[in-house]
Amino acid sequence: MSRRSKPERRIPAADPIYNNIDVSKFINRIMRRGKKSLAEKIFYATLQKIEERTNEKALEIFQKAITNATPLLEVKARRIGGSTYQVPIEVKADRGFALASSWLITAAKARSGKSFIDKLTLELIDASNGIGAACKKREDTHKMAEANKAFAHYRY
Repeated sequence: MSRRSKPERRIPAADPIYNNIDVSKFINRIMRRGKKSLAEKIFYATLQKIEERTNEKALEIFQKAITNATPLLEVKARRIGGSTYQVPIEVKADRGFALASSWLITAAKARSGKSFIDKLTLELIDASNGIGAACKKREDTHKMAEANKAFAHYRY
């Protein structure tokens, strides 16, 4: 472990269309093998489909989906005296966004459908309504943290 100061956190540039940092982070999560232009096409096409289906602003639905999928608590394995305990800890905002975005993308990939754009559209709409696999994952994480609340005093 380095004894020096922690490196400063890099924040990506805001995306050109919506001028939003969260959108650029989400696009970077979609990206595979460095093909950012393809990831941007997928995301912007998804937002267009969301606007067509819901007749609401797509960026608001995206933000609502991220908020509904972001966990507040998670469990972390902590080894104490030969036993491993699942200790519930609070999730910081950056980690919460990272978990929510990865859960949304994973849930969209697992859906049945034709294209990834259609799958991601449906997953974002479902997550903004509080249903869907990403929101279920959040609820399962909260249940796990609630069940292990007795080990909260091992928090560090």
